[in-house]
Amino acid sequence: MAPEPLTPEQTEQALAELPGWRAADGRLVREYAFGGHLPAAAMVVHVAAIQEELNHHSDLALGYATLGVSVNTHSVGGRVTELDVALARRIEEIAAGHGAS
Repeated sequence: MAPEPLTPEQTEQALAELPGWRAADGRLVREYAFGGHLPAAAMVVHVAAIQEELNHHSDLALGYATLGVSVNTHSVGGRVTELDVALARRIEEIAAGHGAS
């Protein structure tokens, strides 16, 4: 069964529980800052492992000491679904361990 797109109200409710995340252009987005390049790169690998586990993937943009995450669900026309919220929650769970702010 395909996931259902969230309503704007449902998206805002989910974002209330995801500090630092926001909705932009039909996606959930978050930018993380690190003390250097290696912690940022390590978090990319950790996020990639989570994405494989969930079989749901985001766009990741690695900078020197930054990581940008952007996610939506392609199978419903590029809209936000509970799959995106679940991935964002999992990423938030590991961020502090990588020194992300």
